[in-house]
Amino acid sequence: MANSNGWGDGAANNAIGWGQGANNAIGWGDIHADSWAGLTDISGFPTTDPDAQAFITAAAITDPTQQAAINTLVVDLKGYSIWTKFDAIYPMVGGTSTMHSYNLRNTANFQLTFSGGWTHSSTGAKPNGTNAYADTGYNVNTNASLNSHHLSYYSRTNSNGTEVEIGVNGNNSDYNLLEIRTSGTTYFAINSAGFATYSDANSQGFYVGNRTASNVLNGWKNGTKVANTTTASTTKANGNLYIGAALNLGSPLYYSVKECAFSTIGQGLTDTEAANFYTAVQAFQTSLNRNV
Repeated sequence: MANSNGWGDGAANNAIGWGQGANNAIGWGDIHADSWAGLTDISGFPTTDPDAQAFITAAAITDPTQQAAINTLVVDLKGYSIWTKFDAIYPMVGGTSTMHSYNLRNTANFQLTFSGGWTHSSTGAKPNGTNAYADTGYNVNTNASLNSHHLSYYSRTNSNGTEVEIGVNGNNSDYNLLEIRTSGTTYFAINSAGFATYSDANSQGFYVGNRTASNVLNGWKNGTKVANTTTASTTKANGNLYIGAALNLGSPLYYSVKECAFSTIGQGLTDTEAANFYTAVQAFQTSLNRNV
């Protein structure tokens, strides 16, 4: 039987696992480390990933369920070895514009600036479709790779208007955007003049526009590749990505009404990575009771 000092099997009852022998990779006397049984410290209490904690602190997230969801998301993304592929991750958790503005990947970079009419709640950030957009501060030409780039957007709203959920058109011919369900079609464009398209019956779900090579452009919905094309990459748009609209030659355009529960910017994802990405994000949304 284990006791409060951690003598015993090292699994269910204590963190260090003194007595486990070969299973105990942590040296006796380590005051704060992971045990073989999981992410716990010497006291047996769960620890928080440092990147998750940095976000929780910056965004002032106090709700235990939200804190746990953020921590699990970060651990999952790292477990799938895709954490470093993101430049910006916007979890849209906390319920206020300030909380929703922070970048989980690095709270010091690419913080959102919301403009126009937004509704912020526990389910995400909803633009009004008239004048609402959020400037990411992420200039595609400066920060993105021409042939390895992705955008994602978790939409909780079914709409069929001429709307862009996240995007920029910097020179009126080369696009970097997700345009979800315009006249029954979803458009994916990453550093290209052409699109990968998908006949879309409902615009709720998790979308990823993804380029992995100069001639590989694809689109994903809910972990399934739904669009694929050899449309070539051309030129990176010289402008900031907007959420809730597209920056078009210096002005926001194509305002969206789709509530955003998650959005990311980063490098291109392999098919396996894109599928795992959905698994992690959907688990995150489900833990917050806002999955679609």
